[in-house]
Amino acid sequence: MIAALRFILYFDPMFKGGYTYILTNKHRTTLYTGVSSDIIGRTYDHKTHRYKYSFSDRYNLEYLVYYEVFDGIEDAIAREKQIKKMRRAKKETLINAINPGWEDLYDSVLKDLL
Repeated sequence: MIAALRFILYFDPMFKGGYTYILTNKHRTTLYTGVSSDIIGRTYDHKTHRYKYSFSDRYNLEYLVYYEVFDGIEDAIAREKQIKKMRRAKKETLINAINPGWEDLYDSVLKDLL
């Protein structure tokens, strides 16, 4: 199902946007900020440790706790750069504003996009 959905998102000529997202691990000790045009597929890659020895693999970053949607991938990339420059406390404020329990948002994103 993920492969089929990934195909739809990548080849949908109407979707030109992107997502900026933040992942964390079980103990919330590490934050990772990323950008993708396919938030479902990319988060799935993180959850399944597709890229061995990557930062997200080493620190077990499997929980999607924050994301933003953009009309253009360029805007998503610019926002990713802004967030990466932020101190951890500011990133925590962003997360707490939309997800105070730091719940994994992956399933809700999956439902919203299907």
